[in-house]
Amino acid sequence: MCNLYRMTKGTAEVAKLFDAEAPVGLNVADELYPGYPGRVVAEGQVRAMTWGFPLALKGKQGQKLKSKPVTNAREDKLLTGFWRDSFVRRRCLVPVSAWAEAEGEKGRMTRTWYGLPGEDLFAVAGLWRWSEEWGEVYTIVMVDGHPQMAEVHDRMPLILSRAAQKYWLEGTPEDALALCATWEDSLTVEQTQERWTGGGAAMNAPLKPPVQPGLL
Repeated sequence: MCNLYRMTKGTAEVAKLFDAEAPVGLNVADELYPGYPGRVVAEGQVRAMTWGFPLALKGKQGQKLKSKPVTNAREDKLLTGFWRDSFVRRRCLVPVSAWAEAEGEKGRMTRTWYGLPGEDLFAVAGLWRWSEEWGEVYTIVMVDGHPQMAEVHDRMPLILSRAAQKYWLEGTPEDALALCATWEDSLTVEQTQERWTGGGAAMNAPLKPPVQPGLL
């Protein structure tokens, strides 16, 4: 599951590449974490949304707990209740420069970054909706992992080619489902010694800090 990615390009560059309107003053961090704002292309605009659909949680005594941000949606669950309305009505593009997965022994895991050769900005498939908890929120659609990731993780974001982006945004649900496949071309792989730790800039803190992110 993807719970960390980079987006190093500015709003104007994102708007130009995806032929979208660019608002003034839309700034987010270069590294994106669950529960924090990220750029999303939706309804012809570049918008800031919180990463993760809120999932209501209750304690053992039935008390209400902090909502959990569900950051990833499996492609085989898109027509289930939690995702269906957004998949049918509100698909979006999530601009990405690279995404990271945790690699190594538990407690000593490091970040391994994946991207596309020669591309420092590409689109992965997303869904979005309005939430009472955090306003507009988004999630990233996940498919089976690439062979180059086999020893690290068995899932990866659904990467959309330039041609596929229009069908994801404007096509029927059947068109969109047909796009849900593992990226066929090669990936870049950058193994690092960076520790796998959560976090994010304090200035980007969500209204209600989330607990552990997840995938449905």
